[in-house]
Amino acid sequence: MAHVQSSRQILRQQISGAPQVRLCSRAAARGRRGYATEDREERESFKGQLYQSTNERVDREREQQARYARIREAQKAARGRPWMVPFVLTMGLAGGWYLGQRDPGEQNTASTLPLSQTTPPQHNTSPSNLQAAWSDFKAVVGEENISTTDSDLTSHSGSEWSSYPSLPGDRPFAVLKPGSTGDVSKIMAVCHRRRIPVTAYSGGTSLEGHFAATRGGICIDFSRMDKIIKLNKEDLDVVVQPAVGWELLNEELAESQLFFPPDPGPGAMIGGMIGTGCSGTNAYRYGTMKDWVLSLTVVMADGTVVKTKQRPRKSSAGYDLTRSFIGSEGTLGLVTEAVLKVTPLPQNTRVAVCTFPTIRTAADCVFSVVGAGVPIAAIEILDDVQMRCINDSGSTSRSWKEVPTLFFKFSGTPTAVKEHISMVQGLAKKAGSKTFEFAKNKEEGDELWSARKEALWSVMAKKRDDSDHVWTTDVAVPISRLADIIEETKDDISKSGLTGSIVGHVGDGNFHSIILYDDSEHDIADGLVHRMVKRAIEMEGTATGEHGVGIVKRDYLPHEIGQPAVDLMRKMKLAFDPLCLLNCDKIVRAQQPKPGEVQEW
Repeated sequence: MAHVQSSRQILRQQISGAPQVRLCSRAAARGRRGYATEDREERESFKGQLYQSTNERVDREREQQARYARIREAQKAARGRPWMVPFVLTMGLAGGWYLGQRDPGEQNTASTLPLSQTTPPQHNTSPSNLQAAWSDFKAVVGEENISTTDSDLTSHSGSEWSSYPSLPGDRPFAVLKPGSTGDVSKIMAVCHRRRIPVTAYSGGTSLEGHFAATRGGICIDFSRMDKIIKLNKEDLDVVVQPAVGWELLNEELAESQLFFPPDPGPGAMIGGMIGTGCSGTNAYRYGTMKDWVLSLTVVMADGTVVKTKQRPRKSSAGYDLTRSFIGSEGTLGLVTEAVLKVTPLPQNTRVAVCTFPTIRTAADCVFSVVGAGVPIAAIEILDDVQMRCINDSGSTSRSWKEVPTLFFKFSGTPTAVKEHISMVQGLAKKAGSKTFEFAKNKEEGDELWSARKEALWSVMAKKRDDSDHVWTTDVAVPISRLADIIEETKDDISKSGLTGSIVGHVGDGNFHSIILYDDSEHDIADGLVHRMVKRAIEMEGTATGEHGVGIVKRDYLPHEIGQPAVDLMRKMKLAFDPLCLLNCDKIVRAQQPKPGEVQEW
């Protein structure tokens, strides 16, 4: 008793002279305890925390004093009734169990997580924490594999072809280059312990702000993890690391008469292709990235290493974890290894090109070919503006008619390809085509198809100076609405006064727009993209067919799939990454937007 009284006297002396404080109401503080001074000023400060700690200690000592008094009374009573002590203990344990069952606490049992109920991420990017972490990272990857140079930090936070203009603060503290899954696991364990946010980087070709370091922290560059680990030729699969480029992979596979169909933009790597769930020109025939990934090795936010599946072509063993990570854009885990399906190279591949008087007649031809069920490998559309840009850039060795053009790719046996070309030629003529030519050999086919692959770079070549930017975006709609949305979008671009082309993988209703603008024209370009996306969603389409959501498209998701579905994604994010360390702010918002940040629908 004397000890308790002494402690209380000391505590009173420590807080003597301090302003009177009172507890804020629980409702006002939203479940958190805080303090306010006599002038009702509510704030979290060091002094307020000291007052709070002091009061809590006084309360604890009062409770302890009362508990000692009860024990002494029980001991006195027990001297006359020996059975009392075990009886009291038994009843206390039973009562505690009963209350515990009745009051489970404030557990959130909802299946979804609205943004209004989230707490903003609490990261620690203070200089002292990052400097201390640097020593930990150095022990994992070596000083030679850590970069803090200005050029590296800039190149790992954005690109000149990205539709998201990186802000000055969207830069990592350091770029780390791990060499193995074990390295990535150790790095994430450090980041988890120190609450340091992480952004992943492989090819850097993504367009919607996927690798902008919105929270600072570190960037994990997978460039050292670029190995083709094993080709299982008999099983038609290959094991690769994330920094293997799809073009290099196909060069290696061609030696075994195999190939990997997804073919996005040049320079894309497997890690980023998995992250965005990409596709490319071959998607009409072969499907998208999710159709070609068998299994993944993933490092979770706390450093745990997970393998999603074995190598068989099919499995009904539990949740499909593999597809959960495809298209997650590095927000749920970091892919460090992938088992990919491959397929035999086609015996014969041919390319055909036909021109049309208008963009609608070209789109109508696509609808006719798809409706006829002709098994072609790819259908690509390039409008007159895109064909003019290709001519002006000189990126191909021939000159093209500057009119809407369709590119067809056929693959299969020589007999089948010849038959399919004849069918498409007839359908194109019926739709109003002006010319139709097809390559006589592989070299001619590569030359014709090169125009499609040069689309983005040829528009970028039209930049007048450093103040010009390119905005590349994509949407997809049901094939029956393709002609409508392409025609309406092209008309909208023409009225804006900006240079903008239409190009896309129209066999599955997916097309892109590449818009050139300068700093003063940003709002015009933004409006064009906004209306294009709104148009697609209102036609029961999607805000992005293959580019991914990133930062630019995240506020369109509620309009496309509904708010409950977005809230479910947020709940998934919280389950996989409770501290929101992995690529924070991408796909779903982590905190409320600022006034005026989200465009009106």
